[in-house]
Amino acid sequence: MESARIVGALARYTGDLDLAEDVAQEAVAEALVSWPRDGAPDNPVGWLLATARRRAIDAFRRRAARDDKYTLLATGESDGGDGHLWDPDRIDDDVLALMFVACHPVLSPEARVALTLRTVGGLSSEEIARAFLVPVATIQARITRAKKTIAAARVPFEVPPAADRKARLGGVLSVLYVIFTEGSTATAGDDLLRPDLAYEAIRLARTLAALLPGEPEVFGLIALCELTASRFPARTGPDGEAILLEQQDRRRWDFSAIRRGLAALAQATSAGRGLGPYGLQAAIAACHAHARSVAETDWERIVLLYEALGRVAPSPVVELNRAVAVAMAGAPGEALTMVDELVARDRLPGSHLLPSVRGELLTRLGRTGEARAELELAARLCGNARERAVLLHKAAALG
Repeated sequence: MESARIVGALARYTGDLDLAEDVAQEAVAEALVSWPRDGAPDNPVGWLLATARRRAIDAFRRRAARDDKYTLLATGESDGGDGHLWDPDRIDDDVLALMFVACHPVLSPEARVALTLRTVGGLSSEEIARAFLVPVATIQARITRAKKTIAAARVPFEVPPAADRKARLGGVLSVLYVIFTEGSTATAGDDLLRPDLAYEAIRLARTLAALLPGEPEVFGLIALCELTASRFPARTGPDGEAILLEQQDRRRWDFSAIRRGLAALAQATSAGRGLGPYGLQAAIAACHAHARSVAETDWERIVLLYEALGRVAPSPVVELNRAVAVAMAGAPGEALTMVDELVARDRLPGSHLLPSVRGELLTRLGRTGEARAELELAARLCGNARERAVLLHKAAALG
């Protein structure tokens, strides 16, 4: 539970994220031996920090070229471990700095995700690999390369200055969003959902909100995640099969998550600066949360919200989702024209989303032969077994 704070405090003082993690783990290993024998200390976190700092000093002693850092660390060694290394006023800064370092722009998106889950989330390499369905060695390599890149780029362990924070905050939010979306709809594998991954993203987002309470877009992301996660209980059947929105039993939705999501959306709105990309997506999710059925959903409002989102954060996925909303609002022909424009411009190449939506629209327009071909194409491109089964079932139902 305290791993991010401990590693953050150690990284601040050593200036070496890799070393901070190593000495923190060595301190835990020493605690597993000494605490059962001598009893747990009154201040366990302070004990771990003091022990880890001594290990760091030993490491610097072994590095003759690091005498300057050794001198810096050795100063004040006699404070017993309860001094400035564990300053309660710096705890929030340390965790926040750890987030910004793990999500630094010098790292690849995959490395940012892995390093954030490892250093801030405290997940093991095995847990991260299992969540993203990649070999453990791949995750370990990403984390190792990320730490070496941070060291080579001399990334300072600090919260960015206020002038730079807003630009860097977008990178942190995007990492948390990627983690959540992978948990809410897995890109590959046999499970539609990976709730543990999604809930970890929500936890990290709430940690970020506690550290930056004045940033409305952080609350926009929390709102989006909570409202989306509220549908998790109804999205799969007893055998893990996918249940589409129109067939979901809305009584199974998590209404406490809906309340939390709406409260976070209100917090994002109260800033009076207008909603950002995550806040607008949360507002769309709120339309679904308020509706008693698909038919009673305010699709006209959703179309308007997607239009606004397309101006703030344009992307082919936003255009595709707007086309779906236009179709649900009663204009499938117009929606098909929008999708065909995406096809003509070769947007989303290799994605199953485009033929999946196109197949749905062609079905609504009675063009079943074309619809079946599109749905079968979508199934071939889809990496998730549960989604693929839904697409094949739809194609088979067309005869």
